[in-house]
Amino acid sequence: MFTAISPGFFTTIQDEGRWGYQAYGMPVAGAMDRYAYRAANLLVGNKPSAAVIEMTLLGAAFKFDKDQLIAICGADMQAKLDGVSVKNWSSFLVTKGSELKFDYAQAGCRTYMAVRGGIEVPSVLGSRSTYTRAKVGGLQGRALIQGDILAVGEDAESEARPRTLDLVYIPQYSQSISLRVLLGPQDNMFTAEAIATFFQNQYTVTDEADRMGYRLEGAKISHVGKADIISDALCLGAIQIPAHGMPIIMMADRQTTGGYAKIGTVIGPDLKKLAQAKPGDVVRFEQIEEAAAVEALREERQTYLQIVESFKEKAVPPPASAKRVLQIAVNGVTYQVEIEEMV
Repeated sequence: MFTAISPGFFTTIQDEGRWGYQAYGMPVAGAMDRYAYRAANLLVGNKPSAAVIEMTLLGAAFKFDKDQLIAICGADMQAKLDGVSVKNWSSFLVTKGSELKFDYAQAGCRTYMAVRGGIEVPSVLGSRSTYTRAKVGGLQGRALIQGDILAVGEDAESEARPRTLDLVYIPQYSQSISLRVLLGPQDNMFTAEAIATFFQNQYTVTDEADRMGYRLEGAKISHVGKADIISDALCLGAIQIPAHGMPIIMMADRQTTGGYAKIGTVIGPDLKKLAQAKPGDVVRFEQIEEAAAVEALREERQTYLQIVESFKEKAVPPPASAKRVLQIAVNGVTYQVEIEEMV
């Protein structure tokens, strides 16, 4: 077990999400940055679905009641273990009584802390993810508070040791990002000039950006007629344009349906960049065709598999035996002796 001695700004328990219940009005929730979430679980040998701690903007502090293998990935929150800095995108051992403290996010917005075995809380509709608006999942359906005691589960599936993710797999967070977008499904509700405005201008992340959606501000995007539609399904990354003409990008805690026209959808592989964007960061949109979007998804999956392979221990060949030839003289007779040292 371990205890939250400081909760941070908005710290919740998340996993892959609560899939399969959107038809009944239940949002998916789950980790906002699925890349950092998966990397953290890999670093401690957890199952891909293991629950982790997600911290936003300002990190938490924890005290551990027993030795644990921990991993941190995502935004750089200047983590310190008993006052000594620890590396981001790495796993390391904490000992009983140790304190791990996180500070403000220097680069990025969200940090993920995985504990070997996963965070043990009741599963609700197949997920441990916290959806705070309905008080579902996680720890009593809320963000962590000071004094919360967290149990460790049994969701480890492979051997693990302290290690650092290869540099080639570590993303660099920027205050200016480009998001690839598939047009539709209601792009016919916008003028050609409005679509050009959408792709040719930059937008700023507002203070209202949260786990439900990222609200942006910038050049107004005009509709042909009304902004409203008969409510239909909202997928992850869908870009709604209400009557005020400013984009809202749907994120992990999005509602299941919405009644605003959607000009396009941010492709899945780019959502991890948006999940790490902070208020004031700049967003630009780039149009992409379906075939290229599918290829981007394949590349993302291939990268994940490469990371998995890189974590597998390479077989170490047995050491070669050491042979020496000696000449020994006994009673005036010289003998040649071969000695083999078995290691």
